[in-house]
Amino acid sequence: MLNNIGLPGLLLIAIVVLVLFGRGKISALMGEVGKGITAFKKGVSDGTRELEDQAAAARDVTPEEEKEKDKV
Repeated sequence: MLNNIGLPGLLLIAIVVLVLFGRGKISALMGEVGKGITAFKKGVSDGTRELEDQAAAARDVTPEEEKEKDKV
């Protein structure tokens, strides 16, 4: 159903949305969408950094004396 809209249909939908909501409401909505995308990217970056920190902290902490006993 949505495959047959085409450019004229999209323009008509854009005009109807602009008339219904007004220019100010649409720009405010797009500003909120931009803030949401920025917050999402920051959250993903923080999560990745946190996982990398946990992986770095999960190193072998066995005392050297114990390691030498296991080798013998």
